[in-house]
Amino acid sequence: MDAVLYLLVIAGLLVLGILAGGANERAHFRRLARAERELSHIRISNLKRVADPGGVRDARLVLGQVVIATDTFKTWATGLRNLVGGEMHLARRLMVRARREATVRMLREAEALGATEVWNVRYTFCSISMMRGRSGAMQVEILAFGTAVHRA
Repeated sequence: MDAVLYLLVIAGLLVLGILAGGANERAHFRRLARAERELSHIRISNLKRVADPGGVRDARLVLGQVVIATDTFKTWATGLRNLVGGEMHLARRLMVRARREATVRMLREAEALGATEVWNVRYTFCSISMMRGRSGAMQVEILAFGTAVHRA
């Protein structure tokens, strides 16, 4: 009887953790969508050459950096998915969240400089969890950078 109670407590805590983690992730996506709407007046281009570079008053490098991790359960579930094959949706969602957050932070810096556009946007990332071995949660660091431009 004690073993059944023990398993029920563990299962309950696991479900609670999954629900809380999912709610936290959905809230983060909502905050990102709101920030992206607020910053939509700044145009972004990832092209190396801009069609009309005329009228530029000021140009500066802007950065946005973020480190995001998932919970241990999602890391464990992704490891199981890796064994059987297929797309690792949890890892993809982690990368999407990190990239969007880094972009928002870069655009906030550009907005503070009074920029109207950000040219030549690039992303670089590092998987932090792989640096420490396979223990712990999946973690990723993403750096977004580009040239903030103020047109006259």
